[in-house]
Amino acid sequence: MKTRRTWGVLGFLLAASVCLPRAEAADGAPIAAPAPEPAAAPGDSSASAVRLKALERNVNDLKEQVFRTRARLNLLKETVLGGVIGASRCVIKHKNEMGATFRLIKVVYALDGVQIMNKVDDTGRLADMPEFDVYNGAIQPGNHTLSVQLVYQGSGFGVFSYLKGYKFKASSSNTFLAADGKATVVTVVGYEKGGLTTNMEDKPAVEFKVNLVAPEGTGSPAAKK
Repeated sequence: MKTRRTWGVLGFLLAASVCLPRAEAADGAPIAAPAPEPAAAPGDSSASAVRLKALERNVNDLKEQVFRTRARLNLLKETVLGGVIGASRCVIKHKNEMGATFRLIKVVYALDGVQIMNKVDDTGRLADMPEFDVYNGAIQPGNHTLSVQLVYQGSGFGVFSYLKGYKFKASSSNTFLAADGKATVVTVVGYEKGGLTTNMEDKPAVEFKVNLVAPEGTGSPAAKK
């Protein structure tokens, strides 16, 4: 009788252990639920959208630069050339007569408001060129305005070595007449003006020399400025 009662209690306990949920481990600590699958961070999609927008802006900027370049070329053709090829010719030359204290590193030229040259060179090759052509081609007869901006890097040794940390600018403009059927030669000279008492920032200067010659380039100048 006692044996049956014992087996009955054991059966009841076994059934209860099967039916009840296993909420605790053997040591009494809660059993951790399975970790959910990691979801995509919201920041990933946002970062991709930002990068995409930045790329689109870069593409639009490039398109705008191309458009402005084409516009400048068309403006040059209409305002400077006037659609007449061969009627007159213009040669624009840059001549460097600066002393060793100034090293030319940037040249910007504009003809009738249209940029025709923008050259930057920190290697010293630009400063080593005593003369170079800026423009050589057809031009519409009449008055034209040439603007120039020059940037120099200070160059010195010994007590003047401090000049290497300074940049000096010179800018000027000149209006000249392109005669019909003639070639106009404009020589722009960058030179150092003043003397020992002249401030360094005032020494860089620009001078324009304009000559009208026969189309074939022979004969004496018809005009000089």
